[in-house]
Amino acid sequence: MTPSEPALKVHAAPETDAGPPACLVTEPARQTAALVFSSPHSGRYYPEDFVSSSRLDPHTLRASEDAYVDELFGDAPHLGAPLIQANYARAYLDVNREAWELDPEMFDGPLPEFVNARSGRVAAGLGTIARVVASGTAIYSGLMPFAEAERRVSEVYKPYHQALTRLLDRTRGQFGCAVLIDCHSMPSCGGSWGDMPLKSGGAVPDFILGDRYGRSCHGEVMAVAQQALAARGYRVVRNDPYSGGFNTRHYGVPREGRHALQIEINRALYMDEATMGRGDGFAPLREAMNALILALAGLPLSLLKAM
Repeated sequence: MTPSEPALKVHAAPETDAGPPACLVTEPARQTAALVFSSPHSGRYYPEDFVSSSRLDPHTLRASEDAYVDELFGDAPHLGAPLIQANYARAYLDVNREAWELDPEMFDGPLPEFVNARSGRVAAGLGTIARVVASGTAIYSGLMPFAEAERRVSEVYKPYHQALTRLLDRTRGQFGCAVLIDCHSMPSCGGSWGDMPLKSGGAVPDFILGDRYGRSCHGEVMAVAQQALAARGYRVVRNDPYSGGFNTRHYGVPREGRHALQIEINRALYMDEATMGRGDGFAPLREAMNALILALAGLPLSLLKAM
């Protein structure tokens, strides 16, 4: 399968005070599919001041990273759909959260009332600014001022979601609907952070597809994705244990013609989890993702438009 059309449009949010832009957007010369692909956790930039304030070494910090997921879906623009990818590491700021899911114990003073300090994600140490990495090890050696959280949200979180919203709004304007495919990876030992076993038991599948139990997208989106993956011999599970994060919940409103599906990929399929290097399965899996993209591009738009 060869991508048919070169991607000619590459742009990014403005650079931050700390370093590169919050995100990179790659678009096709002509968008032909009502799809937008997002890789919110594949960012590989770790600001020096962040690393120096951490009690962890850089390799351990990367345990939270969805390594190479942006590359697995890198042909999406060649196949007619834009791709947005985070530049900043998930451990630095998680754009698949509410803007202000923060743990009060991480800060040197009281937090404003608008902060959501009681979500399950905050309790697990996995708020917008995470307290721990995937292994459950604490990231920071000391407390931070709330002003640091404000800066990260302003420079990284908001530009990412502004860019993603523009892509989805433009796509819906062009096609009458928009389908967000939120792309992630999970450790082969279980869960996207290794801390949530399958409710149904058994080995970790190759893929977990999440649609908020049918609430974030039309059933045909889920069905087409599952069929495309199963046709290649992959074991696919729905919504167990992950049904979709903030992006899936926030952007998936089918009655308005906005759909969202989360994809979790077992890292053992394409990388060495110990060294964080690409494995022999990387190229075949990228080819399989191209087939998935084309299958989703063929969704009947009449089913997906606002009701």
